[in-house]
Amino acid sequence: AGCAGVNNIGSLLVLRFFAGSFGSSPFTNAGGVISDIFSAQERGRAITIFSLAPCLGPAIGPLVGGFLGENEGWRWVQGLLAIFAGILWILGSLIVPETYAPVLLRRRAETLSKRTGMVYQTKFDAERGPISAKQMVSTVLVRPWILLFTEPIVLLLSIYIAIIYGTLYLLFAAFPIVFQVHRGWSEGVGGLAFLGVAVGMFAAIVFSLYSHRWYTASAAKHGGLAPPESRLIIGMVGSVALPIGMFWFAWTNGPSVHWISPIMAGAPFGFGLTTVFLSVTNYLIDAYVIYAASVLAANTVLRSLFGAAFPLFTRYMYDRLGIHWASSIPAFLALACVPLPFFFYKFGARIRAECKYASAAEQAVKMFLAKAAATTVTEVGSNSGSEDDVDIEKTAEVKDPLELTRAKTNDTVKDPAAIYEAGPYDIDRVNTKNSVSGI
Repeated sequence: AGCAGVNNIGSLLVLRFFAGSFGSSPFTNAGGVISDIFSAQERGRAITIFSLAPCLGPAIGPLVGGFLGENEGWRWVQGLLAIFAGILWILGSLIVPETYAPVLLRRRAETLSKRTGMVYQTKFDAERGPISAKQMVSTVLVRPWILLFTEPIVLLLSIYIAIIYGTLYLLFAAFPIVFQVHRGWSEGVGGLAFLGVAVGMFAAIVFSLYSHRWYTASAAKHGGLAPPESRLIIGMVGSVALPIGMFWFAWTNGPSVHWISPIMAGAPFGFGLTTVFLSVTNYLIDAYVIYAASVLAANTVLRSLFGAAFPLFTRYMYDRLGIHWASSIPAFLALACVPLPFFFYKFGARIRAECKYASAAEQAVKMFLAKAAATTVTEVGSNSGSEDDVDIEKTAEVKDPLELTRAKTNDTVKDPAAIYEAGPYDIDRVNTKNSVSGI
């Protein structure tokens, strides 16, 4: 909202910095939330639906922004964004619950402590130990960078996503040059050139939903849990479509060629961008389950940097190289990245086994699955939250003495403390909110 009222470029840049900083959180958190509440079999479809926002948004935005800016000015473009952001912020604050399993179980343990007079602690917290504010900040701010620069899977695939994401934002500066400067289109009509990209992205969404059966078949073949590399199949298709669309646009965007050709070239580009984005996002989540939020944060930071940097040199590049060769440069970059999804599809499992965080995540998943398979007691989340609490309070009366401790504060002995045995991911992942009702 502040951007709509500024009168100088310095203030605009500062406010846009804060808008980008705070507005980026949904991109980093969404993958973790989806990982929390959907199983691996359902996660692909959930990510596909979520991707409508980060993929179709940049393509549809110029359609609206072009005509709005042409008729009402750029301030109203900023104002419209502020209105949408404000409404979504209010709705999100009111209706989106906490989904992170360790936090939910910690809240249950705290509630049981108040009800029973005994100090409960989740097994997850007991094994991890107390976390200081410094450690928490370090985890939030440092871990994404550690993952980015120490895990080759994260680094290479993040660079790939950053290149194609930066190319999309490069088109925001290139399309006005190609269609408005060279063809004489108005600002509003020039925004319609993104229709080709939007059509390709929508086709990719439909294709991804249809191709989910491939993942289901792979899961059935591997005992119910498909390897993360199964997510890369649609990415292999998209990686080929990307350079095709980009080279097509590069060499048909001159005024001597009918305008429909470069617009149609946006379709394979949009298709490839979306399928690669979906494929890589799902792959990173499956490969780094417990570190999904940090991995996606690293991925988001890198692609956002590329998205911000590419438009800065677009005009200079087009002035120096011309519209054909300037458009070919990102196409060559995309062409160089084509082997990546094929490479990780073939060798990804071997690489993950050698990566510290990827192997730790895989072991954690195996542990959770083994524990879930061996559990014969009442499942957390299968009944209402209040019934679960009654069962837990009853069983808490008879405990293994080895699991009891004495909590001391200033040499004063308090009530016994018990380890809350529920694992951090034993709650109902789909009905997370219902599983803690009554607390």
